[in-house]
Amino acid sequence: MDWGLFTIQMLNGVQLGVLLFLLAAGLTLVFGIMDFVNLAHGSLYMMGAYFCATLTQVTDSFILGVLLALPLTALLGWLVELIVVRALYTHDHLDHVLATFGLILCFDTAVDFIWGPTGMAIPLPAFLDTHVDLVGGHTFPTFRILIICAGLAVAALLYFLVAHTRIGMLIRAGASNRTMVMALGVDIGKLFALVFAVGAAFAGLAGMLIAPITEASIGMGNEIIIVAFVVIIIGGIGSIKGAFVAAMLVGLIDTMGRSFLDQLLKLFMSSQNAETSAPALSAMAIYVLMAVVLAFRPQGLFPPKVR
Repeated sequence: MDWGLFTIQMLNGVQLGVLLFLLAAGLTLVFGIMDFVNLAHGSLYMMGAYFCATLTQVTDSFILGVLLALPLTALLGWLVELIVVRALYTHDHLDHVLATFGLILCFDTAVDFIWGPTGMAIPLPAFLDTHVDLVGGHTFPTFRILIICAGLAVAALLYFLVAHTRIGMLIRAGASNRTMVMALGVDIGKLFALVFAVGAAFAGLAGMLIAPITEASIGMGNEIIIVAFVVIIIGGIGSIKGAFVAAMLVGLIDTMGRSFLDQLLKLFMSSQNAETSAPALSAMAIYVLMAVVLAFRPQGLFPPKVR
């Protein structure tokens, strides 16, 4: 076993996990509190990446680009909630799916019109475009470590916000019993708008952090949003703790499966069959995990206590 390579893949898995958590945290707040199925959450992830790319070009600073793009993405999320989502709260989930699928097409078309069909690369500052030495002569990109640290910091901040502040108390109460919160005189409309904007900012931050690696491109959120839904289903809909644990599990299983599953299969079958089967099996691994979790815990690993 090459422990250096193993460590690198573990760090890659954690990095994917924190990105999924940033996406899933906003999604589970919106889905858990508002009971609103927002397929366009991935489009906010894409818009965050494009805002950051543009502002980085304008300011010639990636850090300034992120700091300016965050409130811009939150503002976009607030506008989406005000113009489109607010009118659909009383409708059923099918209407949510149809409306937000239409939003995906609108966002993709708008990006094509404004920024063009080709992707936008985001240059990193010199101090982030370096590597950290690991065991065995291996190295790991400094920027990926920054992604891990930023994701864990946001997770800690979100935990403090939800567990130890009044707004967090209202969010948890809203996730458990929306009618009770409204009966206490809370303006549920403002609470929903705030949660939707915060969720958009989290999604946008995930897009800003991954764009320097993959570049900002049309439809970049359409695939990862499926995995984000898998995360909140495994963790328990409406549970921030569940979203974090499930995101880490999915990130590690997906990354380690793609890296080492072929070596594991070679213990039981020929090398050719193992190398042929491993990509397909690793792609299914997170869905197998979801099926196993739902079989034993239909509400997810850490569901809210009362729904």
